[in-house]
Amino acid sequence: MSSAAAFSFAPLLPTGADQTEYRLVSDEGVDVVNGPGGRRFLTVEPAVLTQLTAEAMHDIAHFLRPAHLTQLRSIIDDPAASPNDRFVALDLLRNANIAAGGVLPMCQDTGTAIVMGKRGRHVLTDGTDEEAIARGVYEAYTRLNLRYSQLAPLTMWEERNTGSNLPAQIELYAEDPGGQPDAYKFLFMAKGGGSANKSYVYQETKALLNPDRMMRFLDEKLRLIGTSACPPYHLAVVIGGTSAEYALKTAKLASAKYLDGMPTEGSMLAHGFRDLDLEAEILELTRQFGIGAQFGGRYFCHDVRVIRLPRHGASCPVAIAVSCSADRQALAKVTPSGVWLERLETDPARFLPDVTDAHLETEEVVRIDLNRPMDEIRAELAKYPVKTRLSLSGPLVVARDIAHAKIAERLDAGEPMPAYLRDHAVYYAGPAKTPEGYASGSFGPTTAGRMDAYVAKFQAAGGSHVMLAKGNRSRGVTESCHQHGGFYLGSIGGPAARLAQDCIKHVEVLEYPELGMEAVWKIEVEDFPAFIVVDDKGNDFFAEVTKPVLTVGRR
Repeated sequence: MSSAAAFSFAPLLPTGADQTEYRLVSDEGVDVVNGPGGRRFLTVEPAVLTQLTAEAMHDIAHFLRPAHLTQLRSIIDDPAASPNDRFVALDLLRNANIAAGGVLPMCQDTGTAIVMGKRGRHVLTDGTDEEAIARGVYEAYTRLNLRYSQLAPLTMWEERNTGSNLPAQIELYAEDPGGQPDAYKFLFMAKGGGSANKSYVYQETKALLNPDRMMRFLDEKLRLIGTSACPPYHLAVVIGGTSAEYALKTAKLASAKYLDGMPTEGSMLAHGFRDLDLEAEILELTRQFGIGAQFGGRYFCHDVRVIRLPRHGASCPVAIAVSCSADRQALAKVTPSGVWLERLETDPARFLPDVTDAHLETEEVVRIDLNRPMDEIRAELAKYPVKTRLSLSGPLVVARDIAHAKIAERLDAGEPMPAYLRDHAVYYAGPAKTPEGYASGSFGPTTAGRMDAYVAKFQAAGGSHVMLAKGNRSRGVTESCHQHGGFYLGSIGGPAARLAQDCIKHVEVLEYPELGMEAVWKIEVEDFPAFIVVDDKGNDFFAEVTKPVLTVGRR
């Protein structure tokens, strides 16, 4: 064996100076005390961590970063954007404006609370940091109009909602953040199921590490993300890694812009780096998909981050993750000067264009009266091609995973399809808590694919002939719609607050009230936006745009 290289050390994920703009949350509960050897120590009371966490979870449920809002506005101003791109971007900006009022969260899936903290060696606490942070999550989710999504496993097969959105994912590290021994720095995130479910890791080999093969690989894999996680996305791709799980964790951090300050070239210190050239190439690749901001166009992604990591010679993990249109994260820090939280945008109205809907509508918007009999609704939808934009008014039935499972059990037992699924279109969704004075809480669509297994059975029994949700469906759904005369309508993923404020006029429980947000609901909607995605002729908008077409290599 050759002689060993001289010892050298660099962090795997070196980051630059913190350029974040912060706001002061409090200067109470922190103090600086003298320690041995003339050192100065920052003391942090548990209540500080609780207050900071609760404040952060409030902010990321209602506010976005100015850079994200700027990117949404740029879609509207881009003459190369499709009409559907611009319509989605405008709807998301309107949603941000409503959410910033602090009542309706921007997304009905208010997510799993994720907190990462790095505590400097001169920071002293009482050792209950994780509990104090969890209490802050609890206070935010129980006090605000957020949704409880965490399920406690009672047995291998039985689960029950915890009723508080706990547990949170809390990871704390003993590390001088940014070289500051007297600082405690945090990343707060809220990750909804749709976005979290689009995290992938692939175990590849050295053979992938050439430009042409890498782009072909990404052309195939990135299309599989689809639209169910609510694009436009902040996309992260990590190539390499000391383990598969480290690669995936790095991808999550990169999608949150946490690693933007990394070096842009590698060295024999074997640290990670960003590949800016490959970022630009991948972004252009996604522009050519045709998927766009959910219903056709260029804006599948806002931007791309590519991180290259060191790897074991026998392994080459590739991790992919996205942050969705609910781009919910914020940095924070506790220092001798106080408790600080990233300043998010509280006035998103300044990003709205001075245009009306009419300026953005270059295609016909078809109005569908949901009060009509189901056969008449289907006959009207049958007149239009996929990608047609719709405006829905009238009653919808709301049912999702657990309700579908219960109805399937009834069908298996020989019972008839419930009349509400025969007579009405079904919306796959689950609301957040309803604020006082509102018809509903934030009430955006959930991922359609989770209900794919039920479609053929339900349509054969006379139900679910018109379905409304977000994201692409399986081939089996298209075939069932062709056979039974059904339709799948895509709803814009993301603007849950706007739908609650502007489109949903009445909400009542029809069945299974014990399921909480998973109950079967009946809602009345007005001018609810949707697009025809799958029709009764066997056409599926997403079928074409998810096929890899790359024929040229990297230049």
